[in-house]
Amino acid sequence: MTDGLSFDIADADEVAANRDEVVAAVNAHAGQIARALAILQGGDYGSETFETGRGKWTLKYEGGDLQYLRFKGKSGGGDIYVISTKQPPEPNALATAMVDYEAFVEAFNEHVESLDGVFDDIPTDFPGVVTTESVVAERDRILGTIREVANQIAGELNRYDGEYGTFAQRVSGTRWELKWDGAQVSYLRVGGEGGVYLLSQYEPPSAPDVRNLAGDFGDFVDSYNEYVESLEADLRTISLD
Repeated sequence: MTDGLSFDIADADEVAANRDEVVAAVNAHAGQIARALAILQGGDYGSETFETGRGKWTLKYEGGDLQYLRFKGKSGGGDIYVISTKQPPEPNALATAMVDYEAFVEAFNEHVESLDGVFDDIPTDFPGVVTTESVVAERDRILGTIREVANQIAGELNRYDGEYGTFAQRVSGTRWELKWDGAQVSYLRVGGEGGVYLLSQYEPPSAPDVRNLAGDFGDFVDSYNEYVESLEADLRTISLD
């Protein structure tokens, strides 16, 4: 029963309203700092800490928007989240932090001003870029020749061994594998799983890979020829008598 109690209860609504008004003003103002930091740091996500005479302010932003503004005083006490995505700060804590808010803004301004002229001595006359046109053309010429021969092998294997399949040989200890589909080479891979695709249906190999492997392609062709000759020799030994 409370009907007989005559004690006055202080109205907290006004204090909370004043607190929320301050928080909204800081959110709008510090939000400008968050966007400026995002531009300076070159990304949508990040944080920065600024030191003042009374403590440290840490501002975090995501997607260019203010996520939180935290104050930690030198005199002790815990972190005060002036702005956060959770509950608003306690009024006394907010008042403590706001005493130092102007110093925080000044520290940010000094940070920006310290960057003035940072690019003054950076040259913008860069060396010319050498074109890769001739290297690419030579690579494509070599690969074109290899593909032409590999297609011949694919056609022969297609005629002898079915519509599709693989033919593998070791050249100087390295596995070379040719896969055919019909009379066309599907890929020519050197080095097994995870190796280099000298020929494929996708992008061509790098110029250094072509340089390192093209010289052994002839040995792979020789291995194929020896394979066919061994088949012919085996067939000649068959007698129907």
